[in-house]
Amino acid sequence: MKASRYFAAALLAGLAAASPVVRAQQRPAITGIAFMRVYSNNPPASEDFYKMLGFKPQPDEGKVERFDVSASQWVEVTPLTDPKSSSRMAEVGFTTRNAASLEKYLKAKGVTILEPLKHGEFTVADPEGNRVAFVQAGSQRFITGNRDGVGESTSQRIIHVGFVVKSAAAEDHFYRDLLGFRPYWHGGMKDGQTDWVSLQVPDGSDWLEYMLNTNLTGNMKKDLHTVGVQDHFSLGIEHMQDAEDVLARNGCATTSQASNCTKTVMGKDGKMQMNVYDPDQTRVEYMEFKPTGPVCCSEFTAKHPTQIEDK
Repeated sequence: MKASRYFAAALLAGLAAASPVVRAQQRPAITGIAFMRVYSNNPPASEDFYKMLGFKPQPDEGKVERFDVSASQWVEVTPLTDPKSSSRMAEVGFTTRNAASLEKYLKAKGVTILEPLKHGEFTVADPEGNRVAFVQAGSQRFITGNRDGVGESTSQRIIHVGFVVKSAAAEDHFYRDLLGFRPYWHGGMKDGQTDWVSLQVPDGSDWLEYMLNTNLTGNMKKDLHTVGVQDHFSLGIEHMQDAEDVLARNGCATTSQASNCTKTVMGKDGKMQMNVYDPDQTRVEYMEFKPTGPVCCSEFTAKHPTQIEDK
């Protein structure tokens, strides 16, 4: 009898100890970034810009135009719906290995589903109202066309997306507690100040970047650029010179971006960077995969991305 009671107690203790693992298994793997969708006040100009980056336009649903970065990552451009808005970010998407199970998981956690699962994709809103999609790996959303007639690609990997965050604590409940995103790096413009918090997806090396302490002026034109700097996506590159060379061959020197096409800087995270801006001031940040300079503010706590995407 004592042995039976001991065995039962040990079993319950084992289940309790394993409960975090059980909970983690209830959330399907989230392996990386699928896309970022932005609004455009001038879709033809946006098309010229993204073609200059070497991304061929593909028809998508409705008025959305899609520009393929790789076989499993893309940028979406859709006509601007609110001319008075300073934000041009419409939606970000992450890849999951089981969209149906993830949708059920988030429903069970009380997350409202904005658009239910269709064609391997569903959409929710994070605590600050940002639209967040989850896309089934290998679904028809990943079927892409050919690249004939487009210049060389400047990158084949989106490594992070970033957007304005007002309350890191509120967003952490969604991204860290429910979805399992994990710390990668944080830093700021000044010592002791945190302006950026990078959280990697739970099952890959792409990351989401909280852009904190955004100062808006109330001036529509200035705020459009300020928010565009924050609401951005980043293209990974092995060597920044490679991106510069391809941009030059694709005609960047003859565009309004000419002054940016070779303007490289060393980031606070020790990674070489270069920024270009689409016609609506959304920032496209080229970034080398690994740091080559001094790293400020915090240590990296996870592996760096590479040219090969996590699946």
